[in-house]
Amino acid sequence: MTKAAPIRWLEAGLFASRWLVAPIYVGLVVALVALLWVFFRELWEEIPHLSAMKPDDAILLSLSLIDLSLAANLVLIVIYSGYETFVSRIDAVADKDRPSWMGTVDFSGLKMKLIASIIAIAAITLLKAFMKIDEGDLDTTQIQWMVVIQLTFVLSGLLLAAMDYLGSRTSGH
Repeated sequence: MTKAAPIRWLEAGLFASRWLVAPIYVGLVVALVALLWVFFRELWEEIPHLSAMKPDDAILLSLSLIDLSLAANLVLIVIYSGYETFVSRIDAVADKDRPSWMGTVDFSGLKMKLIASIIAIAAITLLKAFMKIDEGDLDTTQIQWMVVIQLTFVLSGLLLAAMDYLGSRTSGH
């Protein structure tokens, strides 16, 4: 039994609408360029101070650059996984250059990678705040809120992992 023409057209239109998401991924590439710009600007601003840099300053610089790197990796994961999950397979790269995880990360995996990256980024921000606490830039209320936010992210990650685990143990819906 075949479907009526209007239903086929509707379904074809709905399926084609996935391409409306593609410009969003292009916008994320622009965000990636912004992160790259900030990374090199921060590095460039600190180069003149390298000879006078104390260990804590070097650690803070490293943490800032790692933070930007994690954010860039997060954007890449969202671009690649989201595009391949919701729009179309990316066939533009040779198999040897293709990251091994591309095409294998489903929505559940993407969600877990996102929350793990967010937790790592928040943890680095919290660590940087703890390292600057002697400078008097942060008050205790601000630090307490940062800890509460970090714990909220961790709890959210644990709950998402538990939901994925429970979902994988149930039969299809």
